[in-house]
Amino acid sequence: MGETELINIFMALIPALIVALLAAYFFQGFFNNEEKRRLYLARRDKSSEALPLRLQAYERMTLFLERMAPGKLLFRVQPVSESVSEYATLLIATIDQEFEHNISQQIYLTNDCWDVIKTAKNVVITSIRKGNLNEEITSIAKFREFVLTDLSEKESAPIETALTFIRREVKSLI
Repeated sequence: MGETELINIFMALIPALIVALLAAYFFQGFFNNEEKRRLYLARRDKSSEALPLRLQAYERMTLFLERMAPGKLLFRVQPVSESVSEYATLLIATIDQEFEHNISQQIYLTNDCWDVIKTAKNVVITSIRKGNLNEEITSIAKFREFVLTDLSEKESAPIETALTFIRREVKSLI
């Protein structure tokens, strides 16, 4: 084989090599797009399965907040004695028990939503404790009035703020 024949073979291989490189480049792009499409479809399927669970979690937390609203809580949980301290303890235990019953719902909620719900719960409990520590409150009726007034006088009632937050999040999901 002469030098001319090697050059001719090399010249014939250059287009084949270019075609092979272009084919490899396009196949790589095709396989990358297919992988992204498969991941997208898997996420979409997973998302459509998780949506009912997420909505149920928002429903349960809405129910929790509604049951924790002072007017409803004070009406639903009646005092067992005339002791303001015992009644305050009963109210706080009721709130904590319902919260613990729903604590697993946090995995379906956003962190911000969960924080707003915990804050609302803590504000209600703080108001109950504040009423319990107030020495001017000597009867259950005054205590109930204090808790209702204290929470309604806040600029944005904590329960209503949390419910509004939940409504906004649910609207963004559906």
